[in-house]
Amino acid sequence: MKIANILVLAALLMVLPGFATGCVQDVDAKQKTQEGKTSGDIAKEISRQADYGKGQTDNAAGEKKLETITLGAGCFWCVEAVFEELKGVETVVSGYMGGTIPNPTYQQVCTGMTWHAEVCQLTYDPEQVTLPELLEVFWQTHDPTTINRQGVDAGTQYRSAIFYSTEEQKKVAEELRARLDQSRAFNAPIVTEITAASEFYPAEDYHQEYFKNNAKQPYCKSVIVPKMKKFRKVFADKLKDSEDGKKSAGTDADKDPDKDPGKDKD
Repeated sequence: MKIANILVLAALLMVLPGFATGCVQDVDAKQKTQEGKTSGDIAKEISRQADYGKGQTDNAAGEKKLETITLGAGCFWCVEAVFEELKGVETVVSGYMGGTIPNPTYQQVCTGMTWHAEVCQLTYDPEQVTLPELLEVFWQTHDPTTINRQGVDAGTQYRSAIFYSTEEQKKVAEELRARLDQSRAFNAPIVTEITAASEFYPAEDYHQEYFKNNAKQPYCKSVIVPKMKKFRKVFADKLKDSEDGKKSAGTDADKDPDKDPGKDKD
């Protein structure tokens, strides 16, 4: 991120802390909708209707049946930080999806000309977290009503997107989006695109576990830290156990972020 943007961001933090973190009403949005229900209530209803309850296992092997979904919600550093702490999420890989050229670089994606979205590909255990629960966190930890923008981060790479891996994921995502819109959970219509997953390109190594390794980086301090505080407060019951939580929440504050090739988000 350019210095000018960081200064603008700092000013926004003083007057509009929710907006500056890319969270217009996101993690504060557990307030009741006009139907008198929270987004969590709606997610639970859809979970029951879609038979997306917990306890799914591979009956033949008696092992976990993991599923994969890919989410875009602005800067992938923020998305990764959130979902790494969520109970039931096994892996989170930052990368690019939905573009027009193969093997894009971060620099190419940042131009907005490749049409890739910055995304995180999640592998999760539906025995511990259902798809509606995942999507509840997804929609509440970013602003899904702005096109190609999260806070001061603007461009097609920052669009709100769900890249589904199965038709059942598509059905659940579309139904939950429609229910949230009908309930007026947000002040404007949700613009999240719901699209079949295409080729996923993992981002460069220095983008992986970025928040953990770069706590002193200005973008992390001004954007991700406030977002994570809200997330941990609202979704305390959905976080990994205390030991894992410490590992996930713990940032490597002793490292010098100036040594990292991605110290500033362009």
